[in-house]
Amino acid sequence: MKLVVVESPAKAKTIEKYLGPGHRVLASYGHVRDLPPKDGSVNPEDGFAMDWETYPDKAKQLKAISDEAKKADALILATDPDREGEAISWHVQEVLRKKKALPQTVERVTFNAITKSAVTEAMAHPRGLDEDLIDAYRARRALDYLVGFTLSPILWRKLPGAKSAGRVQSVALRLIVDREREIELFKAQEYWQVSATFEADGTPFTARLVGLDGKKLDRLSIGDKGSADAAKQVVEDGRFTVASVETKPLAKNPPPPFTTSTLQQEAARKLGFSASHTMRLAQSLYEDGLITYMRTDGVQMAGEAISAARKVIADRYDAGYVPDKPRQYSSKAKNAQEAHEAIRPTDFAKDRAGSGDHARLYALVYNRALASQMASARLERTTVELTDGAGRATLRATGQVVLFPGFMALYDEGRDDPQDEESGRMPALRTGDSPVKTRVDAVQSFTQPPPRFSEASLVKRLEELGIGRPSTYAATLQTLKDREYVRLDKQRFIPEESGRLVTAFLERFFERYVNYDYTAELEEELDDVSGGRLRWQKMLEDFWRDFKPKAGEVMDQKPSEVTAALDEFLAPYLFPDKDDGSDPRVCPLCGIGRLGLRGGKFGAFVACSNYPDCKYTRRFGQGEEAASDGPAEIGNGIELKSGRFGPYLERDGTRASLPKDVPQDSLTLEMAEKLLSLPREIGAHPETGLPIVASIGRYGPYLLHDGKYARLSSTAEVFDTGMNTAVVKLAEAAAGGGRSRGASREPIAVLGAHPESGKELKVLEGRFGPYVSDGATHATLPKSADPKAVTLGEAIALIDAKAAKGPVKKAKRKAPAKKKKKA
Repeated sequence: MKLVVVESPAKAKTIEKYLGPGHRVLASYGHVRDLPPKDGSVNPEDGFAMDWETYPDKAKQLKAISDEAKKADALILATDPDREGEAISWHVQEVLRKKKALPQTVERVTFNAITKSAVTEAMAHPRGLDEDLIDAYRARRALDYLVGFTLSPILWRKLPGAKSAGRVQSVALRLIVDREREIELFKAQEYWQVSATFEADGTPFTARLVGLDGKKLDRLSIGDKGSADAAKQVVEDGRFTVASVETKPLAKNPPPPFTTSTLQQEAARKLGFSASHTMRLAQSLYEDGLITYMRTDGVQMAGEAISAARKVIADRYDAGYVPDKPRQYSSKAKNAQEAHEAIRPTDFAKDRAGSGDHARLYALVYNRALASQMASARLERTTVELTDGAGRATLRATGQVVLFPGFMALYDEGRDDPQDEESGRMPALRTGDSPVKTRVDAVQSFTQPPPRFSEASLVKRLEELGIGRPSTYAATLQTLKDREYVRLDKQRFIPEESGRLVTAFLERFFERYVNYDYTAELEEELDDVSGGRLRWQKMLEDFWRDFKPKAGEVMDQKPSEVTAALDEFLAPYLFPDKDDGSDPRVCPLCGIGRLGLRGGKFGAFVACSNYPDCKYTRRFGQGEEAASDGPAEIGNGIELKSGRFGPYLERDGTRASLPKDVPQDSLTLEMAEKLLSLPREIGAHPETGLPIVASIGRYGPYLLHDGKYARLSSTAEVFDTGMNTAVVKLAEAAAGGGRSRGASREPIAVLGAHPESGKELKVLEGRFGPYVSDGATHATLPKSADPKAVTLGEAIALIDAKAAKGPVKKAKRKAPAKKKKKA
């Protein structure tokens, strides 16, 4: 018997079916061990020896693998075809070796798609483990550990409020912070555009003023209303004729099939998916055998896939949409390995698959891959210049016409920050024509700062710089959000104060290690390790030789010295020059003290040097609007203060946090009194006689009765909920079964009535994940399903399938065997 180890149980079932008798396929459920999060897991003094620890939740699975391995003739490691997959295979092998359960024959196989042909082909051509890839994995893991477990303790001690630092995470954060600095330093410039609308043969078109009185005009040439009005008058007075017509043919080629990063970018642009959501969906589609492996930087497709795509194109369109030769692509990304195919459907005959978000992502992958083998689009760009009789003004109009759509009939690539293009249709014009002028406009505009990064544009920038690996981007961005270093607003990253402070600290004290070029150089060295060109310990030795003394030097500094250095480093940001030329550090409250950065128990802030006589403070951040001269007096002895966890109310030692749905600027004395009076007793429960209490806790507003909780949706409900409503909410919460305390019974989505029972179907959040319910039958959603995107049809199918199975029968416990009495 041969034991085959893959990563996921979904793959295990499918592959065992393909391989048939004589094979046992088990899943490792991803990584089985890692470096424990404690000091000493990597020992630089002992050749960077690593102390690996098995995940506790993998013990059962590893025992099953070990038991089967002891009976097997051969072990076939068939984890994913990337560096992480190679590492997982190595870990499984090492665990079995320690357990003395390793079969004599160990082979490694990889396949790019979970189809019968791909799996059987891979099994026919096994290889050994790639030691160079494993070395690169160990180097990367050790590097990330050494950076994180060296920098993070320094941050905790020297920078209150900071949570962690990481090799790629910190550089990605710096990109976001640097962009925010650009935006803040940007000074908008006024400009005006003068244009005229003409009409010829019933077709209107717009021409822009590009020349005036012999001078060529660019976008910023007209900078005020007076100049714009004068230019507008010249255009209004002139009689324009066509001076030249230039027509140029253009060809637009299709983009290549998706790589990991371009899939994340395009899914963000077109579908609004986060990088992590995209990768979860892609993983599910891969495990279902619908697409090829989704962690790749290759843009090429297999020959048989190209042939299948060309056949589908010819069948769906016509021969004109099929290029003469198959298209071949190569990656332009820095450090691209191109070891695997691009992401594509495993079967081009299947243009639809899955449901909900899975179906949307599959369609994106399918259309992009198919379009990559279609003919180029043919366009025609026409540029017309018009001049007035007096020779004072020149106008230019540009239009674009699609002569043959080619691949654009199926797919057009999105852009992160689309700009307006003059792509409208132009009428047929000849030199000497005099189209009718119908309107002249002068429009005021202002230059715009660079846009904040979206997930798509940040992933694109990281890949361009050669920082990190596309397969890790989703986790990196999620870490930044989890640490609350950044927030998303309208799908754009905005750095939080803590993120800016951490970045400033690292730039000031560890500039080399958050430098874009240096981080990219480390990636190149890791590539050299994976290619067998560099010994992994040598790479780590070179890094640690400089990094360790630098870390020790910073650790030896006093917090006050660190704050003083950051005060100087951040001066242009914290104390920008004033328009009147006055000293930006002079305290605006007392006019005597000098403002400076201070470090406190709950983080950094700006304060007056004249403290305690002057209590002026403001949060770490630019702008006096965040300033405070101390606690705000609300009335009746109540003060509004700022603490580690945000604003709070205090009176005579009694405190109450200010809820997020109660804005500071609209806080009334009445509301402050109510908040300080909590908890509020609604009354005695009609059945138990025990009190029902409403209050606000760590997780928001809630009801409490006899040790059981129900969540409220707003602060207002804490004070408005009456007895009847409270009893109903508590009963609904209790009906949730073994849910965690405070779990909400508010539905994620209400889908509509079941066509047969008439019961309303809802999507709810449960202890073990989201599920659909009609009040009586509950059906768990598949892990790959988006609970917000479930359709009524899908919910009906799940409920019907669950109902058909009948109630779950509980296993009867066997009575313990009676002990025999000794004779």
